[in-house]
Amino acid sequence: MNIELRHLRYFIAVAEELHFGHAAARLNISQPPLSQQIQILEQQVGARLLARTNRSVSLTPAGSQFLADSRQILSQVDDAVARAARLHQGETGELRIGFTSSAPFIKAVSDSLSSFRQRYPDVHLQTREINTRAQIAPLNEGTLDLGLMRNTPLPETLAWQVILREPLLAMIPRDHLLATRAAVSLVELAREPFVFFDPHVGTGLYDDIIGLMRRYQLSPRIAQEVGEAMTIIGLVAAGMGVSILPASFRRVQLSEMRWVPIIEPDAVSEMWLVWSKHREQGTAAARFRTQLLAAAGE
Repeated sequence: MNIELRHLRYFIAVAEELHFGHAAARLNISQPPLSQQIQILEQQVGARLLARTNRSVSLTPAGSQFLADSRQILSQVDDAVARAARLHQGETGELRIGFTSSAPFIKAVSDSLSSFRQRYPDVHLQTREINTRAQIAPLNEGTLDLGLMRNTPLPETLAWQVILREPLLAMIPRDHLLATRAAVSLVELAREPFVFFDPHVGTGLYDDIIGLMRRYQLSPRIAQEVGEAMTIIGLVAAGMGVSILPASFRRVQLSEMRWVPIIEPDAVSEMWLVWSKHREQGTAAARFRTQLLAAAGE
């Protein structure tokens, strides 16, 4: 069997017009080739589809069934073409983004996520909270399209771009003497009980802040090790010690603690947008990347 889509279109035209001449004009072809293609179609189907006389053309029972099926087939083909085009244009499909716990607190990130969802409601936007180091393997394997992470050593297989460079701030219990200061130094913070990330959690902030301390030959007195930034904030508010987090977390305001600037000028942290160099990126991912970078540059 070698039935082509054009055979179905030819047959539908004749079946709807019930006149070979009118159908040929509608298809913009001459009548003899049309009659020949219908005959070939009937041979392929193995059934008479049209009853012809010198004065009329009508559908046989087999022809009526074949007309309904042909319309359905062409409709499915049109739908498949439309779906593929929308997927290629980034209007449908799936976008998988990994992000660290601090990413949603960044205005450019939250605004871009909201705007993208509104502009492309048929794209399934799957966000996954995952620590910086734990994003590397999924990005390489293709189970994540994009990653939002703090600066950390990356393999050559991944590309990255800075979307935010922000100051680090000290977090100090409200009743602590340092809470009244306009700014504090790393030396002063290193003397206090420090609430910080467990080094095995894999957050990029651990490397960021411990690396900053080491540049000044300092080693904080770790009193509590936890897995989440929000837990750090809660424990500082409870008076368990001091800590340091990026300024984007300042959107969390608790009356029991204060956010205080750090004197050292290099007390900063970067948020990166990361993707695979060697995997073809879908249109949805490329669009979100462009949108986020534009928002971050505003």
